[in-house]
Amino acid sequence: MTGERAKRFPLGLEDLVREPRRADVRAGDARGAKTPVKPAASNANSQAGRTRSGVSGTAGVKSSAGAKGAAGVLNPGAKNANPGASTRAPSIAKNAAGIVNTKSAKSTTGTTGATAIRNDGARNQLPRPVTTSSDRTGAPNVALSSALTLTSERVRERMVERLRANGVSDSRVLNAMAMVPRHMFVDPGLATQAYEDAALPIGHHQTISKPSVVARMIELAAQGRTLANVLEIGTGCGYQAAVLSQVARDVYSIERIKPLYERAKTNLRPLRIPNIRLHYGDGRVGLPSAAPFDAIVIAAAGLDVPQALLEQLAIGARLVAPVGSQDGQSQVLTLVERTGPAQWRESRLDRVFFVPLKSGVI
Repeated sequence: MTGERAKRFPLGLEDLVREPRRADVRAGDARGAKTPVKPAASNANSQAGRTRSGVSGTAGVKSSAGAKGAAGVLNPGAKNANPGASTRAPSIAKNAAGIVNTKSAKSTTGTTGATAIRNDGARNQLPRPVTTSSDRTGAPNVALSSALTLTSERVRERMVERLRANGVSDSRVLNAMAMVPRHMFVDPGLATQAYEDAALPIGHHQTISKPSVVARMIELAAQGRTLANVLEIGTGCGYQAAVLSQVARDVYSIERIKPLYERAKTNLRPLRIPNIRLHYGDGRVGLPSAAPFDAIVIAAAGLDVPQALLEQLAIGARLVAPVGSQDGQSQVLTLVERTGPAQWRESRLDRVFFVPLKSGVI
């Protein structure tokens, strides 16, 4: 551009952003077009039209939707712009879509932004994250905001540091607690509390246990041993089963409340954990077909430990369960070790509070 033309048409920020527009003007000059210079008002309208189109494009890039959503936002804006800008709307939409696709390719392989946040967390923590929309159908959890999800790994690390400070020392358990995204197992409204050491409601008068209790029970059940198959009584939302899956080769989990059983399946599906087998049934009966177990973890408190579960322990295996008093005023975390074909040794440990262990299914 010559010095004289630069004085007449100084470059603005919008000209630097919209390269295709400037290229069209130069092309017109190269052809020797003799179109008279438009009045200042017309130029202002043209600039305003381009600016409006640019704002639409920015909104498309900032939104959490994928490339398709960005194009959907941009096209209406292009139709409402002045005629001078409308002819260039398709190219702007294409560029915006290209930008979004580039970002998506880095993290979500083309999935929508909301799912991208959730999948990014899953991919960083557990194997084989979900990448197709069919795997997300019916999921009760809403993805967290990008700011919260991007820091969830750091929040989990702080949670693990608290667990270590409170006496949990098994590195396998600490690593498992760091890997499983607990916020995916609680209601969206409680997601900001997911990594606090607190039990949270999951519906049907049930709760997800405190992280400290989950880690303590699994550490007691494992005791440094290699676990082949583990039985969990009380699947709930599926969180403890997910943690167990990082410690044991195979995890069998039983839930007696059908809606919670379905919820656990939905929560676990995006994480693609291959070694969890969920069962709908009476937990007090156990799972004789898969016995004996190297460990059994009971996530509900009865007045005693069901004999059927004691008999499904392998010799040398451990069972961890809360056991309540007859008056219902207290519960104690109890460790049972099978020492022989008809011998068990019991140790009473920590004061805890769990939901009741009941028979039957609902």
